[in-house]
Amino acid sequence: MSSPERTWKTIESGPHTYKEALHPVVINNYGKWKYHEIPRPGVLKHVGESGDTLFTVRAGTPRQDTVDMVRQLCDIADRYCDGHLRFTVRNNVEFLTPNGENVEPMIRDLEAMGFPVGGAGNCVSSVSHTQGWLHCDIPATDASGVVKSMMDTLYNEFKHMEMPNKVRLSTSCCSINCGGQADIAVVVKHTRPPRINHDHLSMICELPKAVARCPVAAIRPTVVNGKRSLMVDEAKCICCGACFGACPAMEINHPEHSKFAIWVGGKNSNARSKPSTMSIVAHNLPNNPPRWPEVTDAVGRILTAYKAGGRPWERVGEWINRIGWKRFFEETGLTFDEDMIDSYRHARTTFNQSAHVRF
Repeated sequence: MSSPERTWKTIESGPHTYKEALHPVVINNYGKWKYHEIPRPGVLKHVGESGDTLFTVRAGTPRQDTVDMVRQLCDIADRYCDGHLRFTVRNNVEFLTPNGENVEPMIRDLEAMGFPVGGAGNCVSSVSHTQGWLHCDIPATDASGVVKSMMDTLYNEFKHMEMPNKVRLSTSCCSINCGGQADIAVVVKHTRPPRINHDHLSMICELPKAVARCPVAAIRPTVVNGKRSLMVDEAKCICCGACFGACPAMEINHPEHSKFAIWVGGKNSNARSKPSTMSIVAHNLPNNPPRWPEVTDAVGRILTAYKAGGRPWERVGEWINRIGWKRFFEETGLTFDEDMIDSYRHARTTFNQSAHVRF
């Protein structure tokens, strides 16, 4: 007896392939680009082996995007780019067109709508950052507000290519550092263990989840006043705030004890030098909304010194390695203290993995 014909079910889960969203010129020249250049700030020109040319116009957005704003950007894409646009990891928006005559009118329209064109080449690009108070469950502060404050002062550095090399910034609302490695990173840190409300904890918290969420096993079950509760081994606690997301009764945020730190020298690429982790250069800066002037000032000092003293194509970390930490602190006017380190050596085997020759 013959088996019945098999009927395959359409797969409805999982992401679409990214190639469905690529511009036709990108598809036709995928992996076959001859060269690219940056004819002006915020504009990239790619030329394929086939002779095809593709222009990319990059503009900054506020990241917290409204429906009306997205519709405005889509109108620009429909008008000049055959409906093609994309967002970068730093929430810049890029418009792609093979027609060079569309570039200038597109820039005029974007600037008129409040979207500055820039962020490509030797400049300060938009900030890679966590969401802060908008939706994160453990933030010590609002990363989005810090980004707004910083970029207001760095607007011209975004629009003009006057840095020795590209500068990547990030902000993170807690020590878990969702913003990642960057040339300059703003990381908020809690400075004391969580305060536990034992009366509420047993009623609103999932105790196993709170215990499991601690990355250093500092949280342990206990009994307080006859009720199941939790305790914190303060000698182990690293004040990361991860427990607060699982248990709001373990409050760790505080307007005075949640502080800012500035880290520098992070790098993900293998270009010219191997990837590197960041080093702390300023800490205990106040959590001072709505403009965070102390943080903005510290970042500005570093960028001013780097812009004046960096050699062409040096990233921030490479510039620091050349001049040394002593001169870095002299140039920036930041204060060095014994709680800072200039390198991370506890995992040298792991981090010594790159495309470069090592001895």
